[in-house]
Amino acid sequence: MQLNFKEIFTAFMVLFAVIDIIGNIPIVIDLRKKAGHIQSEKASIIAGVILILFLFLGKSILNLIGIDVNSFAVAGAFILFFIALEMILGITLYKQEENASMTTAVFPLAFPLIAGPGSLTTLLSLRAEFRTENIIIAVLMNVIIIYIVLKTSSKIERVIGQNGINIIRKVFGVILLAIAVKLFAHNIKALFDIA
Repeated sequence: MQLNFKEIFTAFMVLFAVIDIIGNIPIVIDLRKKAGHIQSEKASIIAGVILILFLFLGKSILNLIGIDVNSFAVAGAFILFFIALEMILGITLYKQEENASMTTAVFPLAFPLIAGPGSLTTLLSLRAEFRTENIIIAVLMNVIIIYIVLKTSSKIERVIGQNGINIIRKVFGVILLAIAVKLFAHNIKALFDIA
């Protein structure tokens, strides 16, 4: 086990920006109003399990269908790029469908809001660059933050206010955009080095 605090912090920040739990506070509050109650523990644990399982099984699934991690990471960089544009410009590019048959803690909160396409793609992109144990620690740190935010979302909204949430969302959007460019450049270079 080789812990690298720089890798842990970078992976934490990337996942934090992609999951965007602070920026999703208005959605969480809306879900809480519709459902009456959100099971913060259940949503956090399910999201964490999905993320860690995909960290380990994602590469095998890709190999099964004949896609290498670098190609997936390049595709992931595009997704992160568009998520960052959503955050910066305040637009919606991805449509989220609602399914009333599942509980709010699982759908749409744990999946796809927290452990969605962006965060799953990010995990594999990070795995191409960082050690697995550092990514796991970053995931667990994010799950703790997610739990705290879900538990205190209405208090956070009152303290930060809508303008504060919008500013945080835009700042993380710029950070995410820079990370998307870095992931793209690193993995596209790796693809051409292989070929």
